[in-house]
Order: sequence, then structure tokens, then C-alpha cells
Amino acid sequence: MSKSLARVRAALDAAGLTAEIRETDGARSAADAAIAVGCEIDQIAKSIIFRGAASGHLVLFLTAGGRQVDPALAARLAGEDLVRADAAQIREETGFAIGGVAPVGHLRALTSFCDPRLTEFGSVWAAAGTPRHVFSIAPADLLRITGARLGDFAV
Repeated sequence: MSKSLARVRAALDAAGLTAEIRETDGARSAADAAIAVGCEIDQIAKSIIFRGAASGHLVLFLTAGGRQVDPALAARLAGEDLVRADAAQIREETGFAIGGVAPVGHLRALTSFCDPRLTEFGSVWAAAGTPRHVFSIAPADLLRITGARLGDFAV
């Protein structure tokens, strides 16, 4: 088991969750992940990360798979202008490579926001630390263990 996958499993275990982690042939896109696990595209919780232009801090936006982050709406929620975070900073602060960024198990705590669309499902799927692994979780549990606040930032 990779260190990244083990960190996600440990975070889920520490939260008292027995979430199913599933290996796929590849879940680099929300569409691929939805096909792999047999769910709607919006049941895929994408981890989209921006960097605060002034603060330099990373901000995580958990976004329904078929939606996109609107930068202006996201900046309003974050309280500062946002720019795309680079791959090196994402790996340094989360411990995950782009394509496998999980919403939990980060090396450093991130401010997080969640697309309300994800709460419309009984369960959603998120990256489990690698581009080939995803895990299932109830939206309420996802909010609880990430500390994400619901916010309108996706279109």
C-alpha cells in the first residue's frame, strides 16, 4: 500500500469511518471515476486546490464532478484573490500528487469549502491518495472530517 493511500486510510480510521476504498483502472477525471464505480458524475468529489494570492495558503474546494469552480465566487468565499496552486506546493502541503489529491490525510491543515451539490447524494466518491484509488463516504461525514464549509462557488 502506498504511503499516500495509507495516510487516507489512517485518516478515515481515526474519524471512525469504515469507508470502502476501491482500486480502479484509473480515475484521473471525474468522468473516469464515475464510470469506474458506477455512479453519477456529480457523486465524484473533486479536490480542486487554489492558492491565496496574498496569503500563499492553499484552499481546498470539494466540487461535484460535473461542475467547475468559479474563481470569482471561490475568491469571495476565501476572502482573497486566488490563483492556481502549483503541483510542487500541492504535494508539499497535502502529500498528494495532482490526480490523486484526497480530501483527507493532508500533511498540513487546509481551509476547505464544499459544493452543496455533493450533499444531495447518500454517498459520494473521492480520491484516496492515488490516481487509481477512490473511497466512498456519506456527504455529512465528508463535511465532518474535512471541516469544509458549504459554499456556492461551483457552476
